[in-house]
Amino acid sequence: MKIEKPKVVVLGAGSLFFGRQAIWQMVHSEHLNNGTLTLVDTNKDKLEKLVKLAQMVVDYSGVNLTIEGSTNRREVLSGADFVVLSFAENTVKYRGIDCEVSEKYGIRMCSGDTIGPGGIFRAMRELPVIMDCARDIEELCPNAWVINYINPATVHGMALKRFAPQLKSFALCDSHHMPHKKIILAERAGIIANHKEYTEEIDRQFDIRIAGVNHFTWLLKAEYQGKNVLPDIAESLRKHAETETVGGDTGAKALFNDSISYQLYEIFGYVPTCTAHTKEYLPYWQGLGKLKDTIPPLSIWETEERYMRHREMWDQIDRFINKEKPIEEFMTSFGPDHATDIIENMVGNLGKKFYVNTYNNGAVTNMNDDALLELLSEVTMEGVKPLPVGEMPRGIRGMQEVVLDTHELTAEAVVEGSREKLRRAMLTDPLVHSIADGDQIIEELLERESDMIPKHWYSEALKN
Repeated sequence: MKIEKPKVVVLGAGSLFFGRQAIWQMVHSEHLNNGTLTLVDTNKDKLEKLVKLAQMVVDYSGVNLTIEGSTNRREVLSGADFVVLSFAENTVKYRGIDCEVSEKYGIRMCSGDTIGPGGIFRAMRELPVIMDCARDIEELCPNAWVINYINPATVHGMALKRFAPQLKSFALCDSHHMPHKKIILAERAGIIANHKEYTEEIDRQFDIRIAGVNHFTWLLKAEYQGKNVLPDIAESLRKHAETETVGGDTGAKALFNDSISYQLYEIFGYVPTCTAHTKEYLPYWQGLGKLKDTIPPLSIWETEERYMRHREMWDQIDRFINKEKPIEEFMTSFGPDHATDIIENMVGNLGKKFYVNTYNNGAVTNMNDDALLELLSEVTMEGVKPLPVGEMPRGIRGMQEVVLDTHELTAEAVVEGSREKLRRAMLTDPLVHSIADGDQIIEELLERESDMIPKHWYSEALKN
C-alpha cells in the first residue's frame, strides 16, 4: 500500500525528546515532506511554540509539508496514517515522587519509569490516557499505525496488543536506534575507530543479535567476518570502566554504566545493551548486601536537574522562535528520530530493519510467542516481522520472565482497575523485597499522586 501524502499525528508534541526531531525528520524526508505533521498537546503554550517552530522550519526548507496543531486530538485524528503516542504530563515531578517514596523502603531507582514502583505507577498515570487515545483512534482512524513512545514501553505495548487488538501497534524505545547502535558496538569491538569508517560492507559482515524485554536487553551474539567479537566488546567496557565516573552525562542514569556492564558480562557471559536502565532491574546495586561492593549503590533520579534540562531545551526553542538563533542552525542541531525513521521506512518501503517492541513469534526460541520483546524486525505497512535470534540464555531468561509477569500484571491491573492485581504486580516486581513495604508503597503513592490517577482507585468498594 503506497501512501502519497502521509499524515503523522503526534499526541504529546511538547515531548522535547521527540517533538523537535520529528519536525526535523518530516522536513528532511522526501517520503514524508509532502504530507502532514499534526502536533497535539493539551498545553496550549507549548503547542503554539512547537507549531510555530515547525512552520518556520518548513518555510525555511521550502517543502510542501503541512503543519497542523490542536489541543484536542479528536479534531485532527481523522485521516491519520500514523499516530505517535509521546505524552507524559508532569513526568519529572511524578517520577521524582515515585523515586522518593521507593527510596524510603530501600528501593533505589535511577530512572523509575519502567521497573520497580516507578514503572508500575507511571503506568497507573499514563496507561488510562493511552487507552482513551486507542478508543478515539479506533473510531476516527482505525487503519492508522499506532506507535507507543511512552514508558513503560512493554506495559503499554502489552495493553495495546491485549486490550485494543483491532489496532495495528508496536512500542518503541530510542535505545536501539539503528544503525547508530550497531556502529557503537562496532567501535567497541575495534572493527572501526570512529563512526565515519562504518560502511555498508562492514554492516553486512557484522552480525549482532540483541533481544530482551525493553530496557532489559542483551547482546547475545556479535560476530565480524565469522569471528566472535563479544569478548572484544566486553574488554572495551572493562578498559573504560577503569577510569569511568559518569560517562557522557552527569545524571544518575549515566553513572558507572561500563563498570556495571562488564560486571554483568562476567556473571552471565553476555553484555547488556541498555545498562542505564538495565542496572535498575537488578538487586545488586541497591545497597542491600552485607559486604561492600566494588560499585556503589545506584544514585537516585535527580528531579531538579531534570527540570533544569527541560528549561534549557525550551529556552533553545524560544531562541529559534524569537530569531535570536537562525533557523538554519536548527537544521544542523538535530537529526533523525527513531519513530519518524521507521515511519519513513514504512512509507517509502525502504527495507530497513529496526528494533521495536512486539510479539516474539518464535524469534527467541525458548520464550513464549506472545512475550513482548525488543527485537530487530522488518517493519512495513503490512506488519512487523521479528527476525530470528535463537535461545535466551538460562539465568537471563528467568529474570526476563519475572519482568514480563510484572509488566503484564501491571497492564491488567490498570486496565481492569484491579487492586488485587496491582498488589500482585508490586509484589512480583524484582525490586520489592517486603510484603509490608510493597503494600505501604502502594498506599503512599496513591495518596501523593491522587491528582493524576483515575478516581475509581479511591472508591471504598475497590479498597475492600
